[in-house]
Amino acid sequence: MKKLMISAVLIATLAACSRVEPNQAGVLMENYGRNGKSDFSIVVGRVWTMSPGTELYQVPLWEQRGEFKEYLTLKAADNTEFRARPMYSFRVIKSRAVDVVFDNKQLGAGDNFIESLEDNILEPKIFDLMKEESRRYTTDELMAKGGSLMFEQKVQTLVKEEFEKRGLELITFSSQLEFSKSVTERIDKRNEVNTNISVIEQQIEEQKKRLELAQLQAATNKAISEGITPQLLQQQFIEKWDGKTPLYGNTPITVFKQEK
Repeated sequence: MKKLMISAVLIATLAACSRVEPNQAGVLMENYGRNGKSDFSIVVGRVWTMSPGTELYQVPLWEQRGEFKEYLTLKAADNTEFRARPMYSFRVIKSRAVDVVFDNKQLGAGDNFIESLEDNILEPKIFDLMKEESRRYTTDELMAKGGSLMFEQKVQTLVKEEFEKRGLELITFSSQLEFSKSVTERIDKRNEVNTNISVIEQQIEEQKKRLELAQLQAATNKAISEGITPQLLQQQFIEKWDGKTPLYGNTPITVFKQEK
């Protein structure tokens, strides 16, 4: 009979305990959390959870992947609308598990804690950050070479900083930007016009060089047709002689007439 009672007590005790699963951080809330963060602690193994105001949160420590269920509508600085459907992944920083639970305990302690965290806390914040950052770029800047990548890298940095404040480590992030067909066609047409203008400007510059070359050639031909004068010979001699080398033979001499 005594053994039976002991067994019954043991079974009741085990039933009143919860076990922290592997690769999860166990965070125990006591006293309904009335004393703030001091009522929360990290626990392992089996945990007594039958006391009033006690709740065990099991926070997964492996990588979590999130994706927006619907497209976000954003606006550029020039008021052009475009869409984004971000994808991201993160994990809870084990040493910050108490912060994660304490700041989000209103989401409940069930298996859907992380999913509720994504839907109600993380994704609305990501949307706010992207909406604010998109206003810093024009449509041309976003669609220019490397423009969307620059925007995405900036948003990723902002999201990473926000996650770290909340005890989370951001692992990957992708904005998945999409522009409407009309916007894409408009930008493509503008790029085509700019390319054509650049080609025309190059052609004009080339034609100018050709005209300059033709004028130079005409001047050269004219000088040749008029013959080489003694003055020209003397000038060429002066330009080529270094002023030091001894001279042999006759040298070009120009006779200047003295005015009376």
